[in-house]
Amino acid sequence: MKVVEDFTDYKIIGMGNGEKLEVWKNVTLLRPDPQIVWPWISTKKTYDARYIRSKSGGGSWDIIRSVPSSWQVNYKDLTFNLKLMGFKHTGLFPEQAYNWNLIREKIKSANREIKVLNLFAYTGGATIAAASVNARVVHVDSSKGMIDWAKENVKASKLEDKSIRFLVDDCVKFVKRELRRGNKYDVILMDPPSFGRGSNGEVWDIEKDLYELVEDCSKLLSDNPLLFIINSYTTGLSMSVLENILNLTVNKKIKGTISSDELGIKEENSEIVLPCGIYARWENK
Repeated sequence: MKVVEDFTDYKIIGMGNGEKLEVWKNVTLLRPDPQIVWPWISTKKTYDARYIRSKSGGGSWDIIRSVPSSWQVNYKDLTFNLKLMGFKHTGLFPEQAYNWNLIREKIKSANREIKVLNLFAYTGGATIAAASVNARVVHVDSSKGMIDWAKENVKASKLEDKSIRFLVDDCVKFVKRELRRGNKYDVILMDPPSFGRGSNGEVWDIEKDLYELVEDCSKLLSDNPLLFIINSYTTGLSMSVLENILNLTVNKKIKGTISSDELGIKEENSEIVLPCGIYARWENK
């Protein structure tokens, strides 16, 4: 497991009974997490807000103490705006710092102009990481709200002068149009949801649609690509499945190195690590 331990503005200070107690800079939240099947161990649960699931689906925030409508956290030289979202999220997945570091290292070491395609790009963590080392980025998400949020993060990180193209679009349809246009990318990143809807109501099901999307994306790779990353939080897909998809698509075009692992964050003052998702990646040899 790849464990992120240098995100100083984020800490898990306790876990138990399906919830994690976490500090985002100066805001303490209690949020549900289905991976936490063990009991609480002598942790005083003091928090500013708690997300409570509804038996009928969804849930809501119980605000105990005043929480700003928006606040910022930093990871190294990157800055992100956080908000309490309707479905328990804050707009950032701190375990992805592992991938941000890798993306930056690969782009910097290439010593040439790099073009990046970021699909299901959410609030732009990977986009900002790539842009911070002068990559040209195309950022695609079906939600205008997420695109606007990503733009806020770009501004917060003082990267407005970088080459970032934001598109509110269905990722599957966008990729097919890019194929017809003949556009190419050196790095392709994707963080697909288990289920979702595109900008015009298109239905996405990761188990049915992921292979074809990756296959199409493999045809968008340049003649000398650097990196292809698939992130997943879908419990039904294993790391081996993601590796197989990359082997049958990207690696057929250009032989490289394929790897996969879990991403996790350690509980403060503990040896317990919370698994936070998986990734598989292809890298040029």
